[in-house]
Amino acid sequence: MNPKSILFLCTGNSCRSQMAEGWARRLGGNDFEITSAGIESHGKNPRAIAVMAEAGVDISDQESTRVSDAMIAAADLVVTVCGHADEHCPVLPHGVRKLHWPLEDPAKATGTEEEIMTEFRRVRDEVRERVAGLLQDERG
Repeated sequence: MNPKSILFLCTGNSCRSQMAEGWARRLGGNDFEITSAGIESHGKNPRAIAVMAEAGVDISDQESTRVSDAMIAAADLVVTVCGHADEHCPVLPHGVRKLHWPLEDPAKATGTEEEIMTEFRRVRDEVRERVAGLLQDERG
């Protein structure tokens, strides 16, 4: 049986979708083929890399990529992790399912460095919970 292919889609593929890809790779094992992409490509957010590393997940080698028709066609499931990506998601081929997770963008957090990092950690933990639940559901 082929692994299920899950694509996490965000605006810039710098924070939320990167975190989701990292958690899904960690928690999904060989049962899933995991990718992430953005409507645009903004590069990776160093704070996202840092908070994931704190949780023992290295996302520093993941690419920040722009979504392509081939990525969409290869996916069994597309998970949009922000409103912009949900609104601008390319038309999905028949049989490709879509879920939407309205996650807040930690890159828009303001305040002291510690306050900003606290928001990144909160989003990281929410993404982990959502990914764990999704993988459990997809395993049936």
